Amino acid sequence: MDPTSPCFPDQPHWAGEGTHRIPFAAYTSEALHKRELERFFYRGHWCYVGLEAEVPEPGDFKRSVVGERSVIMVRDADGAINVLENVCAHRGMRFCRERHGRRKVFVCPYHQWSYNLQGGLQGVPLRRGLRRDGVVEGGMPADFDTAEHGLTRLKVARRGGVVFASFDPEVEPFEDFLGPTILGYFDRLFDGRELRILGYNRQRIPGNWKLMQENIKDPYHPGLLHTWFVTFGLWRADNRSQLRMDAKHRHAAMISTRNTGSGQAGQATQVSSFKATMQLNDPSFLDIVPEPWWGGPTAVMTTLFPSVILQQQVNSVSTRHIQPAGHGAFDFVWTHFGFADDDEAMTRRRLTQANLFGPAGFVSADDGEVIEFSQQAFESKPSGHALAELGGHEVGDSEHMITETLIRGMYRYWRSVMEA
Repeated sequence: MDPTSPCFPDQPHWAGEGTHRIPFAAYTSEALHKRELERFFYRGHWCYVGLEAEVPEPGDFKRSVVGERSVIMVRDADGAINVLENVCAHRGMRFCRERHGRRKVFVCPYHQWSYNLQGGLQGVPLRRGLRRDGVVEGGMPADFDTAEHGLTRLKVARRGGVVFASFDPEVEPFEDFLGPTILGYFDRLFDGRELRILGYNRQRIPGNWKLMQENIKDPYHPGLLHTWFVTFGLWRADNRSQLRMDAKHRHAAMISTRNTGSGQAGQATQVSSFKATMQLNDPSFLDIVPEPWWGGPTAVMTTLFPSVILQQQVNSVSTRHIQPAGHGAFDFVWTHFGFADDDEAMTRRRLTQANLFGPAGFVSADDGEVIEFSQQAFESKPSGHALAELGGHEVGDSEHMITETLIRGMYRYWRSVMEA
């Protein structure tokens, strides 16, 4: 079926077969957004739900999100991690409200249906009715089977202390989903060392969820938008860099090695965001200590489509969870972590450098603002389009940052799934 036909009235109009001109309608259609949820978040994809270190003991749980569906990540008595949909099998109530906690059972407050940590239904009040004057009144039918009314269980993948889940029981193996190239960068960060949770940031950004995937597939902007990056050399266009994708172009890694020369070296002084007079009152923000596992790069930003960004910016490491909230907003949840063998100085260093990121971060506040302003423009002019032509029209890996190839690659994949 032709995706431009009247049967697809909300289908954005692309200029030919390429993805170097992205129609604004890809960000503004609620009907299109619902189709994205079904095709990217609820079918055929693994989505991030959390870190094993967030549920260290039996009964520990974390409430998370897959797409726009609430889920619970919980460790059971056998040490297994289960991911359960936060929807009671009785009347559909979203029964768990706490972000974190510990339970032996989950109980829906509406009618007190209770579930074990594997999601099985184990208690139904008045299941056999109420006996009054020798007569049984009400109750569930005789053929009611608790085994048929448990919580929806998602398929779970665990690797390196990270937990992913999928509503699709036929989803491909997690390692195949990432592909060998991106799996290598995943394992670089999550190499089996025990993780230690340091804290959280969360914010709601009034923009389409794809804009954050784009933002971390865009090496063009960091050395132009972010005064912090360009002035102190953490991420600049003249840094040694590489851009890598999986075979389907949905996931990507941006790899950069910090320029350790003068703060005014290279092309940095030619952009307005460079501030030669900017000084730090607290020099500990640039107390950067190379770690053996880096293997050279000082920053690797990995986007796993559609749900998470894995951040290593010098000594600050975190996951950034993208949680859509309609076509025009998403919740963005940062989980900052370190490693169990970090000494006190390294933990303090990671926490200090984490101030570059999050809702009020010296760097990331810029990203939230430009995404909001972009979405406002898209809504006011739905017939427009965005350019992603830096570096040409093609899609492929790169040995430099002066290209938008990763964005073009993501939308090549997007079109293959959405227009099928």
